[in-house]
Amino acid sequence: MANNMPKGIVYNRVITQGGASIDTASGSYPHCLLEYLPYQCQHCESPACLTACPTGATRQRDDGIVWVDSELCIGCAACIDSCPYDGVRTLLNSAPEYYLDVVVGEADAPKHRGGTVEKCTFCYNLVDRGEAPACMQLCPGRARYWGDLDDPESDISKVLEGRAYVLLGEEAGTNPKVYYLK
Repeated sequence: MANNMPKGIVYNRVITQGGASIDTASGSYPHCLLEYLPYQCQHCESPACLTACPTGATRQRDDGIVWVDSELCIGCAACIDSCPYDGVRTLLNSAPEYYLDVVVGEADAPKHRGGTVEKCTFCYNLVDRGEAPACMQLCPGRARYWGDLDDPESDISKVLEGRAYVLLGEEAGTNPKVYYLK
């Protein structure tokens, strides 16, 4: 909602792990497994998409946020093909269609253009205002944390201290920056 998302575009999705179908556990009682994995762009330190983009539309800010400049994107999908995280980017082939007839969300949210690639921006517009990304602010279970990994006093640094976590796709060598607590 905060990003006035067009139909068919999802920045954050939740994958059900464990069962043969959505929301179905695997195993036999009492040893069943069902996990939910929030899945998004990993905002890698060394993103493969950055070097694959022929126009320089895929960019990385000094704070590590990876984003797509829709003015430079030609919709070639090189960034999608190079990304080791399937489904975190979407090519918006035609002019965006919306669920509502009015614009919703943040007034400074990035605009959506047909013929370009869309992905999670970590709500850089909110970050620039000193706020946390919308997914973190709106998480009803307070399961998401945000902050500067280089600042030992940030929320994320404090949460990670002494905790076990998983980084997805480390073997790709992109150094992902989304941590999943165990």
